[in-house]
Amino acid sequence: MSVKRVAILTAGGFAPCLSTAVGDLIERYNEIDPSIELIAYQHGYHGLLTGTYVVVDEDARKNAAVLKRFGGSPIGNSRVKLTNAKDLVKRGLVTEGQNPLEVAADQLKTDHVDVLHTIGGDDTNTTAADLAAYLHENGYELTVVGLPKTIDNDVVPIRQSLGADTAAEETSKFAQNIIGENRVGPRTLIVHEIMGRNCGWLAAAATRKYREWLDQQAWVPSIGLSRERWDVDALYLPEMHFNLDEEAVRLKSVMDERGNVNIFISEGAGVPEILAEMEANGEEIRRDAFGHVRLDEINPGKWFSEQFAARLGAEKVMVQKSGYFSRSAASNEYDLQLIGEMADLAVKSALEGVSGVVGHDEEDGDKLKTIEFSRIAGHKAFDVTSPWFVEMMENMGQPLEAAPAE
Repeated sequence: MSVKRVAILTAGGFAPCLSTAVGDLIERYNEIDPSIELIAYQHGYHGLLTGTYVVVDEDARKNAAVLKRFGGSPIGNSRVKLTNAKDLVKRGLVTEGQNPLEVAADQLKTDHVDVLHTIGGDDTNTTAADLAAYLHENGYELTVVGLPKTIDNDVVPIRQSLGADTAAEETSKFAQNIIGENRVGPRTLIVHEIMGRNCGWLAAAATRKYREWLDQQAWVPSIGLSRERWDVDALYLPEMHFNLDEEAVRLKSVMDERGNVNIFISEGAGVPEILAEMEANGEEIRRDAFGHVRLDEINPGKWFSEQFAARLGAEKVMVQKSGYFSRSAASNEYDLQLIGEMADLAVKSALEGVSGVVGHDEEDGDKLKTIEFSRIAGHKAFDVTSPWFVEMMENMGQPLEAAPAE
């Protein structure tokens, strides 16, 4: 396959891999064939619909490695769902009666794109597959190779999403500071809300990393600097069932004995209960273009704090959210290596005309390969029966019960 022009886009929320992945892709193409023109659509599918892109010039090619020092995305993201025509008409990205998929496909043809690299989650990548299929049906061949980006690590069947490990590490760093507030008052309740709408992997992994950090510290209990006061007393995930009344009794005993309680939650934990309350009160439940409940508006961390504050007799209550701190970070060493490996295969697959999403296939012995788009899906649940997680929960003294399967 002759490749003359390659387009790159990043989409969805940020993750600590986007800037690195863009830089790696530029470097790989520059090493293999500098004559291949590279363009970058601005703000993901938003830029594709509007035909807004930048050409990766000589300066950007020469300094591509600099991108790996930063978080965020130099080419911009947005939340654009190509199958939600109503939302796109409202935002002025297409006109009434237009098929957004057709508009995007026509733009790729107009821009003479041979290969499209999408760096995003399951929706970003499967949408790209729909574009390729549409173009194929209309006599235009486009190779689409995606890279899996999500801090939730919830893409099926991919073992590890890009940026997830960094996000967990940064969430731990955030906690290392906010949990320092544990002695700000005589009965302090701290709720740390961590991103994870449908999957608790990030909250679980961040708790693990945070507790490993605790293990490395020296303590002076005689003056009040004890590991117990800095530890995590409760962790709640979407995949777990928990009884608030029983947990309140358990945590009150901790508060009475020690004077503080630290709770970590995945933002998707307790959402069914929160929505039921809102509906019963006649409150509006707002959703985004993807149909997701706007979690920032229903505020799960605040809800958890309200459930426990009075029952624990808390005098000081703090709710802290680490999401934007963790997701916009630069890639750590683990992710730098993982992204590099995946970018190598992404470019190789693109030049060979093989479409799909690059990742370690859990259904094929964790083999690194370009996985067919038809097998890509989102919302992979975190396995709460994982031995390391079960052991961690036992060490925290919290009963563990998996939520009933839906």
